[in-house]
Amino acid sequence: MLNHTTLRKFEVDQLKALGVNEIFMPKSFPYDEGNLSASVDFSFDAALTIPKDQLDVLNAQDWYAGPCEEAWRIANLYFDVAIVGFFPTQIKSAVRHFKGAIVLRVFGLSKGYSYSQLFYEEAEESLVRSIKAMGARFWFGAGYDHLKDSEQNFLASRNCYLPVGLKGEAAPDLWEGTLKKILFVCPRIGSSPYFENIYKSFIHDFSGSEYTIGGAQPIAVPDKNVLGFVSAEEHEYNMRQHRVMFYHSTEPNHIHYHPFEAIRAGMPLLFMAGGMLDKMGGIGLPGRCKTVAEAKAKTKQLMSGDQKLIQNIRESQMVLLEPMKAKNCEQAWQAGFKKVLAELETIKKESVERPVRRKRIAVIVPVEYRGGSLRGAKLVANALYHGSRQMGEAVDVVFLHLNSAESYPPEEFMDLESEISIRSYKWNVLDAMPARRAMRYSGHEGWEPKCPRYLVIDDGINNLQDCDVWLVISDRLNGPLLPMRPSILMVYDYLQRYVPILPLGADQPYIDAARAASKVLVTTAFTQQDALNYAGVPTNKVFKLPMLAPDFSRVKGSFADRSNYFLWTTNTAIHKNHLNAVNALKFYYEELGGVLECRITGVNTKGLFKSKLPHLKPLNDVLGKSRLLKKNVNLLGELPDRNYQSELAGAAFLWHAGTIDNGTFSVVEAAGLGVPSLSSDYPAMREIDQQFSLGLSWMKSDKPKQMASQLKEMELSYLERRNALPSSDVLAEQSVEKLANAYWQVVRECL
Repeated sequence: MLNHTTLRKFEVDQLKALGVNEIFMPKSFPYDEGNLSASVDFSFDAALTIPKDQLDVLNAQDWYAGPCEEAWRIANLYFDVAIVGFFPTQIKSAVRHFKGAIVLRVFGLSKGYSYSQLFYEEAEESLVRSIKAMGARFWFGAGYDHLKDSEQNFLASRNCYLPVGLKGEAAPDLWEGTLKKILFVCPRIGSSPYFENIYKSFIHDFSGSEYTIGGAQPIAVPDKNVLGFVSAEEHEYNMRQHRVMFYHSTEPNHIHYHPFEAIRAGMPLLFMAGGMLDKMGGIGLPGRCKTVAEAKAKTKQLMSGDQKLIQNIRESQMVLLEPMKAKNCEQAWQAGFKKVLAELETIKKESVERPVRRKRIAVIVPVEYRGGSLRGAKLVANALYHGSRQMGEAVDVVFLHLNSAESYPPEEFMDLESEISIRSYKWNVLDAMPARRAMRYSGHEGWEPKCPRYLVIDDGINNLQDCDVWLVISDRLNGPLLPMRPSILMVYDYLQRYVPILPLGADQPYIDAARAASKVLVTTAFTQQDALNYAGVPTNKVFKLPMLAPDFSRVKGSFADRSNYFLWTTNTAIHKNHLNAVNALKFYYEELGGVLECRITGVNTKGLFKSKLPHLKPLNDVLGKSRLLKKNVNLLGELPDRNYQSELAGAAFLWHAGTIDNGTFSVVEAAGLGVPSLSSDYPAMREIDQQFSLGLSWMKSDKPKQMASQLKEMELSYLERRNALPSSDVLAEQSVEKLANAYWQVVRECL
């Protein structure tokens, strides 16, 4: 799964010597700074015994960004080993889908860095956890044997030494050295601060000397001596004609190819002490320089034509090629790859007899949600239950709620699938150092805290570690979860962006929680854009899924030909637009002669007109000045689902007067019962209307008189509007069972 040109030339021969006859390589790669030495080669396809239609599928994939499921299915049919580079997305995809052995091909990093650290920083704990779970199917394919010494145990213990080599024979007799210039290779000067500093140091240190700068330059450099990309012919010419190459690096764990290319071409190489070349036989060579001053002095000697020094360097430096020669790499390649294949064969035999533990997903309600929010959480749990079974990948689902018997009596969960288990829990908080210890105990020796405190779920069963994925229904977390398991957030809206429901900055923990999650699920394009642009969640973490609504079968209402009331579903939240709604009701009754009673239901609505909340206090004044309002408005409060269904089924229509949020599924429930709805017009409601084919009536939530006019219009036309509602068959297409697969496809990627 790599496209490095020089690497391919050497390593394919090593694989063939091992008896590997079929090799596939990607036919595209991202043109970025990690692939400036890459190219595509179709020639290996001819040896593949894969049917053409399946090979076409493989060749069409982007193996760096994540191929499709069908491509992985084909890969698993025909291939035993996948060799990947340190591209986090590529690694995640391979670990998730490939059933054979995975070899992470690595060539070292700058001093002080390790691949173990990069996994935690760039790919997060979930990928480390998955790699550990692979056991003997994952290998640290180090190009230099000492690289394992810098790694944590989860990589060091899986070391598989596959030495770096260089194909072809040395041709030192072809070197002429007619150009009295230093050849210095430094790519990406204009796009990488790291290489820009190297370039500037070289210019400063070797001022007064003629030089040529090689290496690909994605951004042009205003220096006539910087060549940029050159053809193979020009590259060979530069190697033959330059008087000397200077190699600056003192990195002990990484080296580039170009010093070896210079040696093979016979060009004298000056290199700094302390780097990888010391480990490869460079100590004591005349081309080795302990200081820049020594390198400058030797450069002047070479430029002046000091034949003795030239010959001493050229003859002695050939020893540096010895570790790179194919014949000297074969034994290590044989041993390393045979180890990979032997353990893979053992795993295949053992897996036939080994029972597979069913995966378990926790669906967590983080605060004391009731009403529609709680119903939404239960719908998601049911969707995962059904979706996993539809795909033949049945998982156990655990539903968790806060330990509050008053808010969550047993009958509250009657609509959950019977096989979904229910647990209560409470939140615990760990400071940074206890959190670090907890992560060490759970096997994450490389994890370091980035926040002063972390949230832990105390469910009485080992802090929910018996579950493989934690799905939190909303982002209402006062701190980040301690990442002992992959976490997913279901975020329904970023209401605080539009309505002053939180003090300035109070939502930062929620935003941090979303950014730290493995995935963020949303149900509207409106919230998707907020997650990207307001919360700053990366695009590849945000997934838009279809909205889930309860399956209210059509039932006959309590009306004959005409109902005498409409139903206003609301709660006490500020965005529910109470004052405009009540003023609209006043106008409807007093000015427009409205005849339908308004029945109000929802969480905490029984005392709506006596509330001490600042945004609700004006309601009592409006009510007190209107006899008709008092006569026609009836507060039902929060109703059990069965009673609510009965009230809704008997209503002329449903009224949704809120200003902005993720929408309300009460309009879907109403349509399922044969009741039309009048709704405020905002993006999320438009999306609900479109998905469920509801044919909603609309009003402007900031204009009470227009709201009243639409209420009067509904009074006159609700019977006609009933006939335009979607059929039960149309609504059935949006049932939880029908949409469950979409939820499962996203969540299963975290298992």
